[in-house]
Amino acid sequence: MKALTTVILVTIATLLTGCLSGREFISVEEKFSKGQTVTGFHLVERGETLFSIAWRYGIDYRELASANSIASPYVIYPGQKIDIRNITKRSSSPVVASVENPSKPLPKTQSPAKLPKKTSHNPPKISANNADTDWKWPVNGRLIGHFSTKKPVNKGIDIAGALGESVLAAAAGTVVYAGQGLRGYGNLVIVKHNDTYLSAYAHTSRILVSEQEVVKAGQKIAEIGSTGTDKVKLHFEIRRNGKPVDPLRYLPSRPG
Repeated sequence: MKALTTVILVTIATLLTGCLSGREFISVEEKFSKGQTVTGFHLVERGETLFSIAWRYGIDYRELASANSIASPYVIYPGQKIDIRNITKRSSSPVVASVENPSKPLPKTQSPAKLPKKTSHNPPKISANNADTDWKWPVNGRLIGHFSTKKPVNKGIDIAGALGESVLAAAAGTVVYAGQGLRGYGNLVIVKHNDTYLSAYAHTSRILVSEQEVVKAGQKIAEIGSTGTDKVKLHFEIRRNGKPVDPLRYLPSRPG
């Protein structure tokens, strides 16, 4: 009888082990990571906006709003679940926009031009008419980091500056995020310029504007700092329809 009991216990243990080993392993960090659940939903936290969530996942805020039936002015609440499953799948493939006319899609029979092996630090400019925004440099410091889609990836440019130096709005628009909820950006300001373009100003020491505030081109919106990074600098990004683009293709040329 004792031997039979032992055999039964061993059999049950073996079956349980097989079931557990067949499951997909989920790390503690993945399961309890801040803001996102493993089911493909983003859990809204205090201070987040629809724009900052779209920025986090590199998707268009309008597409995110549409997928979750959120109407303008895109008000969301802490604890709300934002479905990002289908959007992030569609956004996983890189999109190459035409430099000559970014608003005109490529014909179906035409393949996008291959990118050169070596990234140019002087990319062709996009005209103000095509960009539909009169861009200005947010600071006048030395360029210390270029846009790159290859490792190490840089979704914008990095500009050196002195601690406390003024950070200016690169174009007129409305502040849609002002805070420090996006990991790796420190104190961050995001400005919506129109339905197509957003710009971001990261690692600032002090934010001088608030969400929903309308700003003019060249207006002081923050001060240079080192929050979220290891050196004093401004990280500047431009996103077109939610996708990072090279700011140097939009900003005017500088002397020297």
